Amino acid sequence: MRLILNSLFTLGLLTASAHAESVDLELVFAADGSGSIDNDELRLQRKGWADAMMSAEVLNGIKDGAVGAIAVAYMEWGGPSSQVLIVDWHVIRDEASAKIFADKLMSAPRGASGYNSISNAIDFSVRLVEQNTHDGTRKVIDVSGDGPNMGGRSIESARADALAKGFTINALAIRRPGSGRPGGPGGMPLEDYYSQNVIGGPGSFVEIADETQPFAVAARRKLLTEIAGTGGATRHAAR
Repeated sequence: MRLILNSLFTLGLLTASAHAESVDLELVFAADGSGSIDNDELRLQRKGWADAMMSAEVLNGIKDGAVGAIAVAYMEWGGPSSQVLIVDWHVIRDEASAKIFADKLMSAPRGASGYNSISNAIDFSVRLVEQNTHDGTRKVIDVSGDGPNMGGRSIESARADALAKGFTINALAIRRPGSGRPGGPGGMPLEDYYSQNVIGGPGSFVEIADETQPFAVAARRKLLTEIAGTGGATRHAAR
């Protein structure tokens, strides 16, 4: 009986693999939807990613890939028990498919609550990739947030487990000097905290959105780097 069950399990894996859609990149947007992000800021983040995905530069970058397509999913995170899938897996290869993603993203209701479990968001993102029907050359989790990890399991463990499975984790630090928003522990700049504690994997990096580089600009720049797979080209590469 055990031999039969093992054979069926193996057959299931082979069947799933045979039906997996090839893409150049499997990308999860893990966006901050916690209590420190008000509704206007949530919309600003979503619009930034939607506009970036629909930009000519990003679409041309996607078309330049070996397959010419990427698979993306968008989730928002809050506290340890609050991870919400906003847009399920969607393949983007042209302007029409990018617009479908953007429209879904902008029309979805808010869902996450509580404060800052980046670690559980990473775990959730890993499961999203493991359970999808796509086969990408690279697997990337794109964390964006305005504060450090505050709850859930340790960020070190979540990052280590994701990296062991072949993921790259990048981050976008939303930094607003003088706003009273949290940085890293002990007043550490948020981008330094993300560089030391969140990102990892080949070519991982931190992008920054602040008063000199609006979120929309940072999002487009970050997405271009991730699609190209160059990494480390922005201000804070992994140490």
